[in-house]
Amino acid sequence: MKDHGIGWGYTWTKFHLQWKDVVGKAPRKGAHRRKRERRPLLGMMLHQDGSRHAWLEGQPPLDLIVTLDAATGEIYSAFLIEEEGAASTFRALKEVFGKHGLPMSLYTDRGGHYFFAPEAGGEVDRNRLTQVGRALKQLGVEHIGAYSPQARGRSERMFGPCRTGWSTTSGSPGSPRSKRPTSSSARSICPSTMRASPRRRLSRAAPSPRSPGSISTRFSASRRSQVGNDSCVSFRTLQLQIPESPMRPHFVKARVKVHLYPDGSHAVFHGPRCIGRYDEKGRLNETLRAA
Repeated sequence: MKDHGIGWGYTWTKFHLQWKDVVGKAPRKGAHRRKRERRPLLGMMLHQDGSRHAWLEGQPPLDLIVTLDAATGEIYSAFLIEEEGAASTFRALKEVFGKHGLPMSLYTDRGGHYFFAPEAGGEVDRNRLTQVGRALKQLGVEHIGAYSPQARGRSERMFGPCRTGWSTTSGSPGSPRSKRPTSSSARSICPSTMRASPRRRLSRAAPSPRSPGSISTRFSASRRSQVGNDSCVSFRTLQLQIPESPMRPHFVKARVKVHLYPDGSHAVFHGPRCIGRYDEKGRLNETLRAA
């Protein structure tokens, strides 16, 4: 500046040139990030993540879904599934919540089955809830989305030894005596090689005896519908026939809610009462009907 006889400061000159579009703005530096400390108590936060890999010998890649405790790293649920999604999330959370109780928060990535995001990789829309978000909100569990791969480091570090090899003995994954399981042994190997020694249950109180049914209902995809003149409810490609009920003469034109559970079964609710349960093909469960 002084060599050219200019008395303006560097910052003023830079902003002026940028305002005139003579020079471009420097790329914004990454935001300051802090390490997410482990929770002080067991059961305060859970991590859930999935990893796609050829886990089974001679089989195509599958998704390994793992739910673990953020304080200790103890694995509460681990299973293989063809594709990660809302159904796999419901399966894992139902298993963990039903056995250990409710955590304060759940930490996940920002996949489409967890959050709605207007732009890929952008901020999530907290006003629009997915089926998973709805279930967690009803249970009072905070849902936290990770905004960087490093934020999910604990679950990601757990997948590394698993890819190295599954232990078919009492040794740890990745030991010299480990190898990938076959499809016939995967069911027994998943829990035995990944889960740590038994610990205390989650710090929150376990659900009351009536809670498992409520949890099962919340961990399901749901949609509101109206009963037709033939006492049937249309759900996707199925026609769910509502049986006779002592609650009222009929349910024609009534507003109901249809639940689809992870195992493929269905249920129709009128308010808080279940008025019909069905299998994956929409056939009425006669046993429950008689009861």
